[in-house]
Amino acid sequence: MEVFKTKEALKAYLKPLKAAGKKVAVVPTMGALHNGHISLIKLAQEHADVIICSIFVNPTQFTDPKDLEKYPRPIDHDLAMLKDAGCDGVFMPGVEEMYPTGADENWHIDLGKAEFLLEGEFRKGHYQGVTQIVKKLFDAVEPDIAMFGQKDFQQVLMIKTMVAHFNLRVSIITCPIIREDDGLAMSSRNIHLTAADRKNALVLSKSLQYVIDNFDSFSLKELEESAKSFYKNIEGVELDYFTIANGHNLEPAKSKAEDNLVALAAAKVGSTRLIDNMIIK
Repeated sequence: MEVFKTKEALKAYLKPLKAAGKKVAVVPTMGALHNGHISLIKLAQEHADVIICSIFVNPTQFTDPKDLEKYPRPIDHDLAMLKDAGCDGVFMPGVEEMYPTGADENWHIDLGKAEFLLEGEFRKGHYQGVTQIVKKLFDAVEPDIAMFGQKDFQQVLMIKTMVAHFNLRVSIITCPIIREDDGLAMSSRNIHLTAADRKNALVLSKSLQYVIDNFDSFSLKELEESAKSFYKNIEGVELDYFTIANGHNLEPAKSKAEDNLVALAAAKVGSTRLIDNMIIK
């Protein structure tokens, strides 16, 4: 497994492989890898010949400087996991490599109304930062395929919008959420949960599963209200939102007959903010 710190070195590695007709997939990450990330690597191997994983904690997508500061960075652990998974290359640039001093970093594209809903309401400017760094990664790798996890459902939607905006020739593949045995969605943020927080965090998956299990029995409003009631009287848990939305635009679903419905939740558990979702149909 090769490790690259510069775009130039990465491009030099990929050039002969692409010339030989090899299909390249990229798996963008911010590190602190877990089995959910590895599932993206494994799925990428089914679709491409060369797998590049990026590890870069992107400063422009953090709305809270303290969140950026405390983001976990277990590099040796991450590299060992990627090597075991059969990843071909790892792109680990520094901030200066991706945001050179003196470069024009003015970035704002129209991501549609969905940018300002849900996560966008709580994390102003977050998706501008996300799409900015993903565009930089796509420019560096020039992949055929890019893998993203369903857990960041809104993020995938924003990236697809960015790809369409620039008419990029890359296919976006959304990979299923990988969960712990008790249902908790795997996340790099889970490392910050105390034992009590870890138990309380199960409310997200339980409330979402309730909607899946009872979808045919109640109205959308009844389902949402019942799901929200799961969060009441749990000490240390603060619900940011729970919604059943149209998966195309994240607007609140108007009818159960809509063709793409997803239930999404976000809550602060202790000092850690978690998100989760389940696709209804």
